[in-house]
Amino acid sequence: MRRLQSLMSGVTTNTTSTALDRPGNVWSYQAAVAGTGAVSVTVTIQVSNDGTNWETFGTMSLSGTTSDSDSIAGDAPWALHRAVTTSISGTSATVTVAASGVEG
Repeated sequence: MRRLQSLMSGVTTNTTSTALDRPGNVWSYQAAVAGTGAVSVTVTIQVSNDGTNWETFGTMSLSGTTSDSDSIAGDAPWALHRAVTTSISGTSATVTVAASGVEG
């Protein structure tokens, strides 16, 4: 069964999202930034098995005129995942991060 999660929505400042359960092995992540003029953000997906020690699963660097998006995917069993944004810039820059995984 496919599972869709919103890790972030409408984020405008550097933020670490709440950790969410990550059942199954195969997950993909999509980040998007939108605003006025030049916009950019770096989004790091982190994973953990204990909720204390976090590892980098992947990093997406987004940059564009009014919007950009990027994605990463991987196959590894981790208990939890979260998104971390850094270097958000641009007028009214807003970031969303979605995750999709297969349970089972």
